[in-house]
Amino acid sequence: MAILKAFKGIRPVQDKASSIASRPYDVLNKEEARIEAGKNKFSYLHVIKPEIDLPDDINPYGEEVYNKGKANFFKLMDENVLVQDDKEYLYVYAQTMWGKTQYGIVGCAAVEDYMNNVIKKHELTRPDKEEDRMNHVRTSGMNYEPVFFSYPAVKEIDSIINEVIKNDADYDFTSEDEIGHHFWVIKDQDKIDRIIELFSKLPATYVADGHHRTAAAALVGNERKKNNPNHTGDEEYNFFLAVHFPDNQLTIIDYNRVVKDLNGLSKDDFLKKLNNGFVVEEKGTEIYKPQSIHNFSMYLGGKWYSLTAKENTYDDNDPIGVLDVTILSNEILAPILDITDLRKSKRIDFVGGIRGLGELSKRVDSGEMEVAFAIYPVSMKQLINIADTGNIMPPKTTWFEPKLRSGLIVHSLD
Repeated sequence: MAILKAFKGIRPVQDKASSIASRPYDVLNKEEARIEAGKNKFSYLHVIKPEIDLPDDINPYGEEVYNKGKANFFKLMDENVLVQDDKEYLYVYAQTMWGKTQYGIVGCAAVEDYMNNVIKKHELTRPDKEEDRMNHVRTSGMNYEPVFFSYPAVKEIDSIINEVIKNDADYDFTSEDEIGHHFWVIKDQDKIDRIIELFSKLPATYVADGHHRTAAAALVGNERKKNNPNHTGDEEYNFFLAVHFPDNQLTIIDYNRVVKDLNGLSKDDFLKKLNNGFVVEEKGTEIYKPQSIHNFSMYLGGKWYSLTAKENTYDDNDPIGVLDVTILSNEILAPILDITDLRKSKRIDFVGGIRGLGELSKRVDSGEMEVAFAIYPVSMKQLINIADTGNIMPPKTTWFEPKLRSGLIVHSLD
């Protein structure tokens, strides 16, 4: 059963929340982060991407980087810009995008739940990225950023959250990307206890976004357990920071593909080969968006096409075989374009749907890419089914928006 724990959050003083809050570490490269932080000395990017404050030739995985992140974090503490709550609370973090608000419970998940697969995953992680995040946690003794979890919606939890949000938010601001961020501290002990009790009845929670941060947080906690001869199980390092959203409030958006070449084929020959697995319809120059599962849009030679997968190309009874990213790989990328390893191939790139389908045609029209494919988004039901059956999604399948802002809440392992 799932464990949720209240904790003494470290968070911004109210008038600095919007200045501190930043996008997460993995959506910006160093140059973008440096520009975004700009002259804002409070930006949390100085903590989670501290290489922006170091020379360009610095090793991004060097000890100096992790020490700089720690120094920048504790500078914010020393200046009383970040302050730790004096009691253990749960929190509500809500985000508004495109007129829709999703409400997450901020609390600590258990390392034990990760190790025992009560926290279910749907993606593979890369050891180098895991180690990078682990070094941040080891050096600082902090979970700098929350991970993005989901859980099967519970009406009573929804009701408790609805009571909490009747009060004025502790933070309430709109970031420069026009996403609203709203944050409440739950101080009512009865509400905290009841939410924790309701969580204990859940059979599982799910990593939605942030598999590397989740793995890093859990593995460092487990390291500390092994290195502590007096371990009891109650230590703070047994838990890590997560925001838990009910599954019926989340939206997964499309995660699309662009390919550099047609593997030596002419446009006409490529289109002919597509007829083996798809009903191909030319749609003209106006953007065509996939209409349903197993329907794709393709941009090639200045025109949009509808590709509808034929029935023999997928298996609706197979959690992986039913996915449109699997169909695309099995019917086009591997057999026609000779792209067999999405993680390593330099001929393919991935474009989050937040950029819009116009980004696909732009990259093809520029000559950088030859063809683009837009994919109908995966559903939360599909994600949960894959996680529950112990399967792993193909790379670059899910794109969650909005992303959690970093710096609004931090968890100390000590």
